[in-house]
Amino acid sequence: MKRGDNMAESKIEWTDKTWNPVTGCTKISEGCMHCYAEVMARRLKGMGKEKYKNAFLLTLQPDALNEPKKWLQPHNVFVCSMGDLFHEKVPFEFIDKVLQTIRETPQHRYQILTKRAERMYEYFTSHAVPSNVWLGTTIESQRNIYRIEYLRNLDAVVKFLSCEPLLEDLGKLDLTGINWVIVGGESGMQARPMKEQWVLNIMEQCKCNDVAFFFKQWGTWGKDGIKRNKHANGKEIVGKIIQEMPDYIKRKY
Repeated sequence: MKRGDNMAESKIEWTDKTWNPVTGCTKISEGCMHCYAEVMARRLKGMGKEKYKNAFLLTLQPDALNEPKKWLQPHNVFVCSMGDLFHEKVPFEFIDKVLQTIRETPQHRYQILTKRAERMYEYFTSHAVPSNVWLGTTIESQRNIYRIEYLRNLDAVVKFLSCEPLLEDLGKLDLTGINWVIVGGESGMQARPMKEQWVLNIMEQCKCNDVAFFFKQWGTWGKDGIKRNKHANGKEIVGKIIQEMPDYIKRKY
């Protein structure tokens, strides 16, 4: 989670840094209801952070475009942790500039996660996916499983699902072409509970399909159904921490 204008170090377990050339978003599905980024953006505005003067209104941040060029060591970089790169109000011309920076910094691996899989698919049907880009979409409920098909048909070195917050049993998933699945429960005062069986269902399907499985956290509700601090609930599933990362082959682009 980004903590300030120049603080790109991330507390998100599956990445190293965040990069926000776009901030702000609008809610499109049930997983957006208690958005952590919206809360954080309002907090940063209250702290007087210039980048978040618009709070969570969608804002292009051209001054941030060159930020990854300053990071000489290789990193996993979560793109737009405080927004959605493929929001309908982000022009493709601006996305071109984001992708240009990505191509110019091949030492980094960029993780692009969107709830707008249709628009991501539209963009990448006419643009090549850089070899250092991982593409992902959020699947928080059965209603959003259709997003997988858009992702599956893109040519990315890693394709991943974020089932966070997981709001119901997803049933049987077609994980063909998917390399990585992240699962986690919701945090915050208004968090909705996640049941252990929902997680185990996804974990077993990942195992059967040779897909890396990353269990991030229980969140506010523990596996025992008790509401407490998310740190107290921890991140163990079946008695251990399982946080696998995907295998990938670096390609030329």
